[in-house]
Amino acid sequence: MASQPPSPPVPGSSEPAGRSARAEQGDGALNTALGRATALMVAWLALLWVLVGLDSVLGHRLLHSGGIVARDPASLPDILTAPFLHAGFNHVAANSTGLLGLGLLAALTGVRRFLLVTLVIALVSGFGAWLLGPSDGIGVGASGLVFGYLGYLLLRGFVDRRPVDVLLTAAVALGWGYLLFGIVAGGPRVSWSAHVFGFLGGLLAAWVFRRRRPDAGQAYPDTAPPPG
Repeated sequence: MASQPPSPPVPGSSEPAGRSARAEQGDGALNTALGRATALMVAWLALLWVLVGLDSVLGHRLLHSGGIVARDPASLPDILTAPFLHAGFNHVAANSTGLLGLGLLAALTGVRRFLLVTLVIALVSGFGAWLLGPSDGIGVGASGLVFGYLGYLLLRGFVDRRPVDVLLTAAVALGWGYLLFGIVAGGPRVSWSAHVFGFLGGLLAAWVFRRRRPDAGQAYPDTAPPPG
């Protein structure tokens, strides 16, 4: 394999050409927080629609095997699968707007943090549906996550103590606060327990995964110690 000499620096620039090229390659949309959050939520919604279509073709076998059966010990693992399943296209369509809007805002602070928040909400919401849900049905749907993201966003601005997150909290309260009425006013076939526990799970996740500020006496790298 023949070797090539390194590229000469660009005139008038203090950086080598290779470094400039790498910088230009790193300017894609997926290298921004908004780009990553958007890609994640679009892929998630696409998966939900594919699953509901597949479930329809299979005669709702996925729903019956992965939905939550209240107070059935064998159905506890279904807590993790139920948010990905829906009773039909109308059901997934009803959840898509809230999931995309609130999920996108929740994912802006990092994909890893968002996935951990989602796990907490899914566990708390699913357990609430398993514990208090109706015994004559199967609990499925992402509405518990939607209410969880609402609770998470409402509290995150205050526990993180960042002005931008406080403003985001106000915007979420104004734009999505009406969802709180759906916690108890959802109709006989809507799992109010999944909504309530999802909202509580979001509050819990905001507190558990808050950005902790360093202690007053904590040392920082490259910082000179105070004079004695």
